[in-house]
Amino acid sequence: MRRTLAIARKELLHIVRDPRLLGVVLIMPVFQLFLYSYALSFDVKHLPTAVLDLDHSTYSRQYVDALHQSNYFTVNKTLGTYAEADKALESGDDKVVVVVANGFGTDLAAGRAGGVQVLVDGSDANSAQLGSAYASALARIFGGKILVNQFEAKGFNVTAASAGLSANVRTWYNPEGKSASYFVPGLIVVLVTMVTVIQTSTTLVREKENGTYEQLVVSPIRRLELMVGKVAPWALIGALDIILIALIGVLAFGIPFRGSVLIFAIASLLYVTCTLGLGLIVSARATSVDSATQMAGLLSLLPTFMLSGYVFPLSSMPWVLQAISYLYPARYFMTITRTIFLKGGSLAVLLPSLVALAIFASLTIVIAALMYRERA
Repeated sequence: MRRTLAIARKELLHIVRDPRLLGVVLIMPVFQLFLYSYALSFDVKHLPTAVLDLDHSTYSRQYVDALHQSNYFTVNKTLGTYAEADKALESGDDKVVVVVANGFGTDLAAGRAGGVQVLVDGSDANSAQLGSAYASALARIFGGKILVNQFEAKGFNVTAASAGLSANVRTWYNPEGKSASYFVPGLIVVLVTMVTVIQTSTTLVREKENGTYEQLVVSPIRRLELMVGKVAPWALIGALDIILIALIGVLAFGIPFRGSVLIFAIASLLYVTCTLGLGLIVSARATSVDSATQMAGLLSLLPTFMLSGYVFPLSSMPWVLQAISYLYPARYFMTITRTIFLKGGSLAVLLPSLVALAIFASLTIVIAALMYRERA
């Protein structure tokens, strides 16, 4: 224990004496949290919209007013011909063009469906998909209101007239549909991975460049003691990063925390150990600080983004990539963070992911120790 604490104290002094490094590992994740939280969003609102009203009826003007009043469209242009609609989409000034067909008001007055065409800019796939869905939903709601008014004007019972099949949709865990609630818990995984793997990947390489690597080789310290001493200060910093990011997510972004603090703390400790062990494996193989940083980025950053379910659902990936994702601990910690924050999640639900993290944490430290022996 004394030898392990001596290595940990030595590593901690290196960190504390470098203010720039402390800024990178503590302040940079906070900056990236705000950057990613606001930049990465599936929420589409205030789409620039142009309207081509070919009917010029009372109903068509009411429909255009409904577009104005919604938060999803910003009607900033009124067109006169289809040629202008082509130019509006081609220039990129407008993402959506809504065309109200001639006879729209007459059809609605007769109880028929009014003709509305929605042209979207498909170069932005997410905005195009959501914009068309919003416009279609708005058209159905507007048509339903017109139909209700017509029934009431004729003296019909609206409840009886509208009886039939209906779907009552409820969204659990994120009823507002906020992208921040989805992204911020995942950012804990991404940012902690970036900090811990990249920084610890240079620890053994830095010893070699400073001329102290040979002293460690001939010293009586055991390999496992060296690995634990090396990762202990970074485990503390990683825990501080997780606490800081979680608090900002809850207080600044209003992300709920519905699960157990104890389970989250255990899972965080296991995952930080996994990432630190991976960094030590890279450090044991790298020949320079630059190569260690590049290898760490390649082995940690891209897999964490692509194979953890952070942005893309794993179920939509080819089965080969789904199988590979089981080899990365980020997949399991991503499941734990989102479940604890948004759903709560009992120990029985999270136990498989916790066991997987414990196995990965043990394997990475042992492999790093064995690779250090081979290197020595």
